[in-house]
Formats: sequence, C-alpha cells, structure tokens
Amino acid sequence: MEIFFVIVPSVMIVGLLVAAWTVVSRSRRAIRAWGSGLTAEARCLRTYTTTSTSGGEHHRVTTTLHHVYEFTTREGRAVRFEEENGPGTTLEGDIVTVFHPADRPEHATAKPPARGRLFAESGFLLAFLGVGIAFCVGFMVSAHSMFSESADLLP
Repeated sequence: MEIFFVIVPSVMIVGLLVAAWTVVSRSRRAIRAWGSGLTAEARCLRTYTTTSTSGGEHHRVTTTLHHVYEFTTREGRAVRFEEENGPGTTLEGDIVTVFHPADRPEHATAKPPARGRLFAESGFLLAFLGVGIAFCVGFMVSAHSMFSESADLLP
C-alpha cells in the first residue's frame, strides 16, 4: 500500500518538471528571438481557435487563438511558423514584424519584446510548479513516516 503513496506523487513530480522545462524553454526561445536583432516582415496566413474543457461539476472552456505566419529570411528561405495567444487584432492577410534568431528562423515570434513581462510570467509559473513539487515531496515524506510509525507499532 505504501508504494501507491510513492508512485502517484512521483508521476506528478515528473509532470511538473516537464511543465517547468517547457516554461523555461519557451522563455529562452523568445528571449533568443528578441535578442538576435533580426526582424522580418511576415504575413499572417491563417488564424484559428482551439477550445478545451476541464471536467468537474462546473465545466470551464478555454479558447486559444493561433496564428500561422510566413516570412522570408535575408538568405531567401521561406519560413512558416505557428504561434499561440497572439493579438486578436491580427487577421489573415495582415503584415506583422517578426523577430527570429539567425540559426533557427523557425523559432520566430510575432510578439513584441517584453522581457519584464516574460520574466514575471515565467517566474510566477515556475514558483507555482515549485510549490507543487514541494507539496508532492512533503506528501511522500509524511506518508513514509506514517507507514514507518505504524510498522513500529506492530508486534
């Protein structure tokens, strides 16, 4: 029975660590694109939304806006990329400025540089995920000590 109280929190910790890695990699990707100094004019080819629902008594629906952009690098390479949560005012056919690193233009972003906001959002998410990891570790330690004490009471 004790193994259940180790496996479930361990799986949760792995999921939280993957989420933290995703937050850090997305932040690094945006900072790298903004810091490269390379910009290009991109055309918005398509916009669409996706929805997801969370279960429970009260269903919550989340809608995510996606944009598909295409631009040409200075070397003449055509690059197409998709970005989530862009501005709702960008429509199909609009021309926007994108920022991209020289060696990985497919990691471009159409979001304007906002390092402070990115730092605050990423920091908050990482702190939240860290609290979740700490809770799981604390739960495993307390469950282990509870099982150890109950084993000591047995004759």
